[in-house]
Amino acid sequence: MSTLLAGILLAIAANVLAAPVLLYVAALLFGMLVLAALFVFAPRRRIRVDRTVAADLLTVGDDTTVRMRVEVRTVTRPPAGLWRDVLPPAVLGSATGTFPAAGAEAVPGGTAMTMVYPISGVRRGLASLGPLQLTTSDPFGLFARTDELGDVTPITIVPAVLPLPRLSDRTGRARGTAQTSSHRLGQGTDNLSPRRYVPGDSMRRIHWRATAHRGDLMVRQEEQESSPDALVVLDRAGARWQSADGGTDLDGFDRAVTACASIAVHLVDQGFAVDVVDATGVLIGRLRGAEDERDGLLVSLAGTLPRSGERDHGLPAAAEGHTVGPLVVITGAIDPADAGSLPHGGAGSPILLATSATADALAAAGMQGWATAALGDDPADAWTDAGASEPGSATVDAGAAPLARSPGRPGRTDAAGAATEAAHVR
Repeated sequence: MSTLLAGILLAIAANVLAAPVLLYVAALLFGMLVLAALFVFAPRRRIRVDRTVAADLLTVGDDTTVRMRVEVRTVTRPPAGLWRDVLPPAVLGSATGTFPAAGAEAVPGGTAMTMVYPISGVRRGLASLGPLQLTTSDPFGLFARTDELGDVTPITIVPAVLPLPRLSDRTGRARGTAQTSSHRLGQGTDNLSPRRYVPGDSMRRIHWRATAHRGDLMVRQEEQESSPDALVVLDRAGARWQSADGGTDLDGFDRAVTACASIAVHLVDQGFAVDVVDATGVLIGRLRGAEDERDGLLVSLAGTLPRSGERDHGLPAAAEGHTVGPLVVITGAIDPADAGSLPHGGAGSPILLATSATADALAAAGMQGWATAALGDDPADAWTDAGASEPGSATVDAGAAPLARSPGRPGRTDAAGAATEAAHVR
């Protein structure tokens, strides 16, 4: 724009001052603008972009690499400039560089190059990498052209599975049936022969690892069915995941999803057959010891969001009839009325974890026989706190309304304010 303005002013000055030399300079500037525009916008480019992500599933907190091969077909020399691959908010990475990239090779009709860049998962979800943006300019820097090239590549960022401590012998390996069931399958789940998906197959039978490696939807040829002896309930009711500004508390829900994944995997590692459901009883995932089932659960949790609007009163329905082993309910802002009316059906180890519950709500759940804890950033802390709480007591964090505390065990009190010592989960 400044070059165009300078040319116009010089042309005017040439007429006013009767100085033809200024007119020649103005014509030179106009000609330079035309040539620069032709240099940038005239070439036609055919560019093919292929991306390959090193990891089938990217876990929050983990790193992987993206390999991007770019083939440029043009009648002139390859364009020079800067490339940038568009990254979603769910990942971080340095996806930019000079174009053509170092190591570019000649191919029939053009040039090919490979760019590799790292990415890290920062938030679970279903996202896409790309498109590739290529910005070129003329030698004088007068014009710039940005093209979006190639298709996007889907990527799944799954929640992290964090290690949890073993609470007591009652939730140990000898109490679960999943370990025994998996032994009956032979030398592990690799003996299961996957086959192609056909219409009518249950989505719960999808073999995720075989699907990722073969590129086609695959299902397990066999499936060991058994009733769960551990149940993990993820409350998705929108009303319990509201932020202070009236929106959705996505950070709190992400903490709940991480806890859900970590607890489910921990229990199946302890030998339990685990079902993961939402508060209305809808199945999210089933774990019986197979690795592809673990991947399937994580993929399901990657896309799980709170339901908008309605308030579910489905917590009792999800917990009804579960009396075999651990029952873990993970929720958000539960009030004392809901907590006080939450049954556990006589489950062997009823545990209630809440991200935004008041001390009164946790105490009310404790009076119903639940081991309770406030769920913060680290699910291992809440898991340990729940294991140390007695029914009739509540474990609170600094953000919850304080109860009377004992100097011996700060932060862990019952409804009357008496501190609880080490106890098994009830």
